[in-house]
Amino acid sequence: MQLDEFRRHAHDLVDWMADYLDRVEALPVRPRVTPGRIAEQLPAAAPESGEAMDVILEDFRSIVLPGMTHWQHPRFFAYFQANSSPPSVLAEMLTATLAAQCMSWETSPAATELEERMMVWLRQMIGLPAEFVGSIQDTASTATLCAIVAARERATGFAGSESGLSGVGGLTAYCSAEAHVSVEKDVKIAGIGVANLRKIPVDDDQAMVAAELDRAVAADVAAGLKPVCVVAALGTTGAAGFDSLRDVGRVCRRHDVWLHVDAAWAGSALLLPEMRWMIDGVEQADSFVFNPHKWLLTNFDCSAFFVRDPATLRRTFEILPEYMKTREGLTVTNYRDWGIQLGRRFRALKLWFVIRHYGVEGLRNTIRAHIEWAQELATVIDDAEDFELLRRPVLSLLCFRYRPAGVADAALDALNERLLRAANDSGRIYVTHTRLRGVYAIRFVVGQTATERRHVQEAWEVVREVARGLKR
Repeated sequence: MQLDEFRRHAHDLVDWMADYLDRVEALPVRPRVTPGRIAEQLPAAAPESGEAMDVILEDFRSIVLPGMTHWQHPRFFAYFQANSSPPSVLAEMLTATLAAQCMSWETSPAATELEERMMVWLRQMIGLPAEFVGSIQDTASTATLCAIVAARERATGFAGSESGLSGVGGLTAYCSAEAHVSVEKDVKIAGIGVANLRKIPVDDDQAMVAAELDRAVAADVAAGLKPVCVVAALGTTGAAGFDSLRDVGRVCRRHDVWLHVDAAWAGSALLLPEMRWMIDGVEQADSFVFNPHKWLLTNFDCSAFFVRDPATLRRTFEILPEYMKTREGLTVTNYRDWGIQLGRRFRALKLWFVIRHYGVEGLRNTIRAHIEWAQELATVIDDAEDFELLRRPVLSLLCFRYRPAGVADAALDALNERLLRAANDSGRIYVTHTRLRGVYAIRFVVGQTATERRHVQEAWEVVREVARGLKR
């Protein structure tokens, strides 16, 4: 492609991007397609000859777009949002144009030093102790894996990396029963094994019971096993449970176990001084992760991973073949040694754009508004005679169910599943579900960049309308 053609298409695409963001609210949140519908419109083999970009873009509009779930839709209330913003999108355009591979300082000095400074900004913004330093990972799943592997190496005197795990004995890890499933995946990859992951019971507030954790760790030690890591959760995915870092941290210090804190979603709310209760006791943590790409208006992927002891992390992951040696040596940061990936994207640029454009106060205002609207919705649900609030929002996540008079408790799960499917199939909203104390609950999260109070109110009207139209 010649640059003049690139310029023409780029201008057209920017116009399309702005139009999309302007009109996404009018689109169905979730596509009305059946499995295989997109694939059947695609050729079975790649074209031998090149095709015109106009034709490719038309296929994008006619084939790809109708099959997309619109995560930037203001009535997207499912999962945790992977939100975005115009300054973040602009930065991503520049990142794609520069196309830098940022594995070391020498391969892109500005990328490394901007990332270092962004991690300082984020640490200050969320109130972490000054001794935490960090790097930008792709996701919290990867960051948690880095923490578990580093914890494994500290616990085994780096024997795992040097000679393998066969000679180090049985290793164990711990998390709450409500922890994100990525913890289970990570202990598989780290060689600890799912059978050695202890899922600790939670209390009525969905928080890990520290006394049960203490008993589990002590029992494993008595059995000759080696506890490696505890993963504490701030804002569990199912229903926003918050583990007590102070109580869990005391257990970890008593048994000399690495404490990793997974605050993937809720960590962004630490920008609000009134939410710093979440990190009471964080001085006992060894590592901490949160995702600006969930609630800080920054495009996926961008996960902020902090550690108290970077030397252990670097020793776990560093590798230095001759062709990677540079004259700067240890006087600079080479982020390839801070995690799994050798090759790294320039993720810090979009974070820099977002923080500078909105300012910390602008970001705080957005998060406060989302929390306020979730609280308002909870009050409305509480007052509704035929709905039941199952989990009040601690931040902006709440859980409820439809409970009309005359319907037996045994039939409520199926009724609410039908409600959720019908509401999502309408294309007007998108919500997901969880189970609370064994019952099926509709899970609702406010957090999309473009969401306004009216969108939350409209979503509630959709839920009520669909619910009252169901045959019982």
